[in-house]
Amino acid sequence: MTGPPSEIDPSEDGDPEPTPEDLRAADGRRPGRRGLATRQRLLECTATMLGTGAYRELKVVDIARDAGTSPATFYQYFADVESAVVVLAEEMAAQGKRFGDHVRASPWRGKRGYAAAEALVDEIIGFWEEHRVVLRVVDLATDEGDARFANVRTRLLNDLNNALAHVIGEMHASGRVPDDVDPQATAGVLVSMLVHVSAHRYGFEFWGVRTADLRTAMARIVYWSVSGQKPPIQG
Repeated sequence: MTGPPSEIDPSEDGDPEPTPEDLRAADGRRPGRRGLATRQRLLECTATMLGTGAYRELKVVDIARDAGTSPATFYQYFADVESAVVVLAEEMAAQGKRFGDHVRASPWRGKRGYAAAEALVDEIIGFWEEHRVVLRVVDLATDEGDARFANVRTRLLNDLNNALAHVIGEMHASGRVPDDVDPQATAGVLVSMLVHVSAHRYGFEFWGVRTADLRTAMARIVYWSVSGQKPPIQG
């Protein structure tokens, strides 16, 4: 008696599609084009269903059904639901490098520096909106002590923290930032502020605080903390 057809080995034209090592299936084999498409569809369905129900209630059978395949096929790629969510989180975290790149590439003086602070705030607010479903699970699982999700959170934010600390350190060395300012501590506070406010901005709006005002407040704090100067008057 034969089992369900495998999508792991060949692609539809009979030749395996080269894939990175981290895209190996659960049994170690590399998916072909059709297998990669199935894997991606399962991830997309997982992400969609995370937004419509409780994370702990998500079942393999429901994801497979939504993706138009079988639980057996799901298990060819992921050991369980959490494993699929970890992949989603890792893919999301890989995009976080752009925050640190922005900090390192930006000027941090005068109106251009303030514009850089505004752009950083906008990037993070937009990122949290785009990925809020996965980020909610990352926060939940991290609080529960799941090291996989804690590592994802660290990878997402560590480069931003280091980039801010480096720039603040440069400002400190040039005398623009007071001697009693610790660059690492200041960067950590800034990252925590940006993340927390972005994650809870709808709660602020419920209490009558507009996102536009949150954006301005965060940009001013970031600019002042990084440059050591009061934000320039806008107009």
